[in-house]
Amino acid sequence: MTTVKEILKNKHHQIFSVKSDDAVTLALQIMKEHRVRSTLVIDDDLLKGIISLGDCAIKVTLAKKDPDVVLAAEIMTDHPLIVEEEYTLEQCMSIMVAKKVRHLPVVSNRQVIGVISIGDLVGEMMKNQTNQISFLETYMKDYGLDTKGNSHFSFLG
Repeated sequence: MTTVKEILKNKHHQIFSVKSDDAVTLALQIMKEHRVRSTLVIDDDLLKGIISLGDCAIKVTLAKKDPDVVLAAEIMTDHPLIVEEEYTLEQCMSIMVAKKVRHLPVVSNRQVIGVISIGDLVGEMMKNQTNQISFLETYMKDYGLDTKGNSHFSFLG
């Protein structure tokens, strides 16, 4: 089973974050610059929350508030769900589906070491499926079967 640790190996190790007293504008600039859909809120090396583009749109733009004035702490989801490196792809997917979240901070010894997104999980699942299909195709060819499972061997009898 694929673990969070394995998924993080294939990602950039940069963590995008703001402080709780930073303006929402900074969070939006970070998301735009790095083409991500969320940013963490970290104070004194401790995870305090997470801000998504949806949070910014709903809690700031639709509320007609000024993103230069509204602070990250005012719109963040505090105490976000977290995972550890040992979690499996399936466990993370279950959490995301059940809790309707798209990003999970990865924590080790109370320190954020990365973030995995729904896109990371789907990409890993597709890679796994491609590998399985390739294995099955090789297996079938080695046993003289076509892709429909029909044998190319004729038996005399």
